[in-house]
Amino acid sequence: MSGAEGRAARKQSFFSKLIKLLDEFPKIFIVGADNVGSSQMQKIRVALRGKGVILMGKNTMIRKAVRGHIDNNPKLETLLAHVRGNVGFVFCKDDLQGVKKAITSLKVAAPAKVGTLAPSDVIVPAGPTGMEPTQTSFLQALNIPSKITRGQVEIINDVHLIKKGAKVGGSEAALLQKLDIKPFQYGFTIKTVYDDGAIYDASVLDLSDEDILGKFQKGVRNVASVSLAIGYPTLASVPHSVIRGYKNILSIALATEYTFPKAELLKNAAKNPVAVAPVQAAPAKGKEEKKPEKKPEPEVEEDPDMGLGLFD
Repeated sequence: MSGAEGRAARKQSFFSKLIKLLDEFPKIFIVGADNVGSSQMQKIRVALRGKGVILMGKNTMIRKAVRGHIDNNPKLETLLAHVRGNVGFVFCKDDLQGVKKAITSLKVAAPAKVGTLAPSDVIVPAGPTGMEPTQTSFLQALNIPSKITRGQVEIINDVHLIKKGAKVGGSEAALLQKLDIKPFQYGFTIKTVYDDGAIYDASVLDLSDEDILGKFQKGVRNVASVSLAIGYPTLASVPHSVIRGYKNILSIALATEYTFPKAELLKNAAKNPVAVAPVQAAPAKGKEEKKPEKKPEPEVEEDPDMGLGLFD
């Protein structure tokens, strides 16, 4: 088989494998694979065994395979916009949180390389460095305060050497190498999640039931507020409108001769507040005093519907 025939066979094999996975697995993690070596990739494959399947390939081949399969599954069209950069697919069926944990937990410490963008801040801790006193000029060039202690250079304060997103310079990389510090950790980074046609951020998988319920309640409150403000009734706003209307009617009844059974209770209470006042605590033992007998006050009929029951 010639070289051209071999390449064509490999492409056809890749297309067939990708289409089979797209049909078999409804959920896909789209992951970034920058600075992930072959040995680390193998460890990730082993960790995901039985949970998911990793597929890496050229973006042009992935797009071509997806476009050719859209007629059979139109939902796949949402994937095309996310196939860019050094990305791969992790196919899975269930337990998205478990697969996510397996993907993100496998990180490998790596040294800072000149010209790369720092994925995180780099802080050099204060303390002895193990460097000889003759190398203090090296630290001075980076504006790092130091002193000589027991025959070695000691950094006085913690130093924010590299900011996240900044390019790593030659001096910074050399210093970290001298201090034997590997500041960065590389592995798969989850870009987004494809779930049977829906695309969402991986952070959604970290939401608990309480978080989802809180967001739903907040949304209902927002709908009710907007509906009340514009006077458009909705299921969220109608209870508030009914209660508000009842309060208005009750206020009118208390200020006029108009009355109805529930308002009559409040009117009686307003006319005779003593009858509905809370019973005072009994006097302490040994200090009981005789009080003149009072004529029994007319009893006010207790109604369990007072308070919140008014709105039933």
